[in-house]
Amino acid sequence: MLVAYSASAQLSETDSATTPKPREQERYIFPIKPGSANSLAGTMGELRSTHFHSGIDIRTNNEIGWPVLAAKSGYISRAGVSPVGYGNVLYITHPDGNTTVYGHLDRFKGAVGDYVLKERYRRKQSAIDLEFTPNIFPVKQGDTIAYAGNTGSSGGPHLHFNIQRDDKALDPLNFDFAEIRDAAPPVVQKVALKTLDINSRINDRFGRFEFYASRIGSNYSLSTPILASGMIGIEVLGFDRVDNARYRCGINYIEVFLDSTKIFSQKIEELDLTDPRSIYGLIDYKAHRSEGNRFYKLYIDDSNRLGFYSTSPGNGQIRIDSTKTSNIRIVLKDIYGNTSEVNLRLKPVPVVKEVKLLEPATVPSAYDIQENTLSIITKPCPGVVAKSYAGGTETELLPDYFSAGKSVYLLDLRKQIPDSIKVCDQTLIPNIKATVPSGVDFKYYSERIDVQLPKGSLFDTLYLNANYSVRPDSLEIFTVGSPFVPLSKGVTVSLKPITKYPADKRIAVYRMVGKGFDYVGGKWLNGSVNFVTREFGNFVILSDKVPPTIRTIYINNQAARFKIDDALSGINSFEATLNGKWLLMNYDAKSNAIMSEKLNKHEVLKGDFVLTVTDNAGNVKVLKHRIP
Repeated sequence: MLVAYSASAQLSETDSATTPKPREQERYIFPIKPGSANSLAGTMGELRSTHFHSGIDIRTNNEIGWPVLAAKSGYISRAGVSPVGYGNVLYITHPDGNTTVYGHLDRFKGAVGDYVLKERYRRKQSAIDLEFTPNIFPVKQGDTIAYAGNTGSSGGPHLHFNIQRDDKALDPLNFDFAEIRDAAPPVVQKVALKTLDINSRINDRFGRFEFYASRIGSNYSLSTPILASGMIGIEVLGFDRVDNARYRCGINYIEVFLDSTKIFSQKIEELDLTDPRSIYGLIDYKAHRSEGNRFYKLYIDDSNRLGFYSTSPGNGQIRIDSTKTSNIRIVLKDIYGNTSEVNLRLKPVPVVKEVKLLEPATVPSAYDIQENTLSIITKPCPGVVAKSYAGGTETELLPDYFSAGKSVYLLDLRKQIPDSIKVCDQTLIPNIKATVPSGVDFKYYSERIDVQLPKGSLFDTLYLNANYSVRPDSLEIFTVGSPFVPLSKGVTVSLKPITKYPADKRIAVYRMVGKGFDYVGGKWLNGSVNFVTREFGNFVILSDKVPPTIRTIYINNQAARFKIDDALSGINSFEATLNGKWLLMNYDAKSNAIMSEKLNKHEVLKGDFVLTVTDNAGNVKVLKHRIP
C-alpha cells in the first residue's frame, strides 16, 4: 500500500549541474554524467520476457556508485525498496506533469535516504513503498539524488531511467539527449512466415516457418522466392544497437510494403504502464516460450490491443495474388533514423496434395493447434484410413498433404472439436474441452478440474484443453491449458485430487517447468485446492517439509551477510534480531543474499544475533550467533 507523508524534510545536499532557469523553461538533462558521451544497455519499447521495457538502461561501466542527477526540478514523489523489479527506486514529479523514474539504485542520498531507512525500521519491513507530497523532498535540476547500483532484478550495474506521464511511459530518447549517439541501423536475424488460415500454405506446408536473412550492407534479403498461397503473416527477429555498446535494443519503427503499397506501420513511442502483458499481442508467444526468441509480428491479429499501429495502411495480413509474385519490403528504423530493409518475394503456387520434399515425420503421430486449426502429423500408413470421432460421429479423414515419409491432416476447430483421432493404429486425444471466446467470462467444470476465466484474460479464442492423469510414481498431474497460450489476467483453478491430502500449508500446488517445479500455492477447501495462475500448463500437488538453508558469508561487529535458499517452495520471509531488537536485512533475490543495514551507522553489532527464514510452505530455519 502507498502512503502519503507530510513530515517536514528536505534534501540536505544539492549539486546543480546547470545554470538555474525557471522550471517551466528547463530542458531535461541526462541523469548520468550530463554533457559526456554515454551508452545504453536497453531502450524504451525493447521486448522483454513479460513486458515492454519502459525506459532506457544507462551503462555505468559495470560499476556501482555513479552519481545519479535529477533530470529536471521538481519533488521526490515516491521512493521504494524491493528485492525484485526496480530494487531501490526514486520517482521525481516535475512542474510539466511528467515524472522521471530512477531504478536499480545502490542507495539514496541525503534526507530521503535517511527517512526511508527510519521508516523501514519503524515498520519492521525490508521492502517498502512510500509516496510523498510536494513540500517534503523538493529537488533542483542537477541535484545528486542517489547512486547507481545493481538492486532489484537488474542484470548488472546500471541506471534504469523512465520519463512518464500518468500511466504512459514516454521514450526518453525523444527528449534530445546529446549524450547518446547512434549511427548503426537495426540488425535482422530471421524472417518468419505463418499461414493464417487452414487453406494457406508456405512452401506447400501449413504452419510457421523461419528463414535466415542474408545481409548486404545495411539491407537484408531472402535469396530465393518463397512459395505461398492463401493468407500469410510475416514476423521478424532483430534488434538495434546504439554507439559504444554491444547490447541488443528494441526496434520501435517498422513498416511493411506489398509491392508499392504500405500495408503495416508500427511506432512504439509510448507505453501503457497498466497493461504490461499486452506484449503478448505483438510477439509470437509460442516461439518465445519454446525457443526464447521474440519475433515482432508484422500483422495485427485479433489478439492485439496495442495502440502502436496506423489504421490507414492495413493490418499487415497478406492475401497472396495468384496471378503474380508479391514483392515484400520491410523497413526498420531506430529513433535516430538509421534504417535497414528486408526484401523478399512470395511466389504464388496452387495448393497441392503431394509434397515430395516434405521432411519425414520424426514421431509416429503428433498434433498441434495454430489459430483455429488442429494439425495432425503422422508417419504414412498405406491402406489405413484415418478417422475422427466427435460426439459419437465418425468421420473419415484424408491427408491434406503428404510425402513418402509424412502425412498431414488439418481440422477446422470452428466446425468440429474432435474427441479423438485414430491414425495409423495410434489414437490421439487432444482433450479440448471447450471453445472460449476472448471477450467473455467463462467457467469450465469437470470431475477433477474447474477453471474460471474472467473477461479479458485471453488474447484470442481459446481451445481449452484439460486432463487428469497419474504417473507411475502416483503423482497426480492436472493439465490446464497449453503453456504456449498466453494469459493477460489470472484465472482461477480448482483441483479435485483423488488422493486425500490434509489441509496443510506444506502441501501446495506447483506448476511443472522443465524438470523442476514452480510454487503456486493454493487454499484447501473440502478436499479441493484453489489457486490463481497467469500461466497455463501441468500442475501437481507436492509436500515440502524441508526448511530453507542459511549459509553464513560473514558476521562481525560491522555487518552480517548470508545466503538463503529453499529447494522447493521458495523463500517467503526472513527476519533478523540483535538482542531482541529488529535488525534490517537487505535482500537481493537474484543472488539469494541478505545483508544487514544498521539504523545508526556508528553502532557496532554485538550480542545475540538471531536470523529466522521461512519458506512458502511454512518451514522455518533459525540461525543463532553470539557476536562478541
